[in-house]
Amino acid sequence: MTELSRIPASEITPESVYLRRRELIGAGLATPLLALAGCSEAKEPVTVNRPKDSPDGFRTADIQTRFEDASSYNNFYEFGTGKADPAKNAHRLRTSPWVVSIEGEAEITGAYHLDKLLKGMAVQDRIYRLRCVEGWSMVIPWQGVPLAEVLKRFKPTSKAKYVAFYSKADREQMPGMAYESIPWPYREGLRIDEAMHPLTLLATGMYGKPMPNQNGAPLRLVVPWKYGFKSIKSIVRIVFTEKMPQTSWNMLQPEEYGFYSNVNPAVDHPRWSQASERRIAGTESKLFAQRIATLPFNGYASQVASLYKGMDLRKWF
Repeated sequence: MTELSRIPASEITPESVYLRRRELIGAGLATPLLALAGCSEAKEPVTVNRPKDSPDGFRTADIQTRFEDASSYNNFYEFGTGKADPAKNAHRLRTSPWVVSIEGEAEITGAYHLDKLLKGMAVQDRIYRLRCVEGWSMVIPWQGVPLAEVLKRFKPTSKAKYVAFYSKADREQMPGMAYESIPWPYREGLRIDEAMHPLTLLATGMYGKPMPNQNGAPLRLVVPWKYGFKSIKSIVRIVFTEKMPQTSWNMLQPEEYGFYSNVNPAVDHPRWSQASERRIAGTESKLFAQRIATLPFNGYASQVASLYKGMDLRKWF
């Protein structure tokens, strides 16, 4: 593969400015955001009492993000790089019929319409935190099926050490693909034991409704202990592979985005701290609530830390 062009740091809004975006707009300030790149970082995270998850980790008592915010503030570069772009442009996406190709190291492969892929599977309700690498987080009620139950149907062989995922790429439907710095299609991957973990969800809906286009309709991944970009949207290919697959952000900025991308407050992003986050919460009058401390594995350490026993999580970030 030819060398990929990288997104210059100058094109990415600094976290401290990014998190103050609504405050600046609401105050009617005319100063461009990028001119504020030198503003001071937010205060140290406050101490909060977090309710414990249920034993299986499928629930949290954290205040849920409002549907209006979760469906209008998104990263989905196929529809634009701005947070409001997906909600504005994703109506172009045609989600029916939807075909998913199953490939690679498995006894059963082929192309399947979505209804056949998920036939006979009971949709589950789960409330997960989702932490974005940029410093914000949401709490979303998802509907979907365990990824493990889908993968098992295709009988992966002993060579299947990883699972790769690919998003739909259609320039006619996705105007953001004109942004050529990203190698389309968007791709992600998990180690197979991560993919088979009970927390990993293939989501088809949220808030009791079918998945909105801007949130990854009709089929997206949700891996709650990893940064949000790992939860790939609008999946059209699933590939069992023996070798670690390439992933889009790791290809673009390997020094900033590792393959594993576990939420780890002890490992800073090269351009900002990951020790705290700004929760988008349902009871706040502003988009962002008060900054809070980020938990290892996004609060799911008791369920998933054993997957990485013996690994240097500063090296394998």
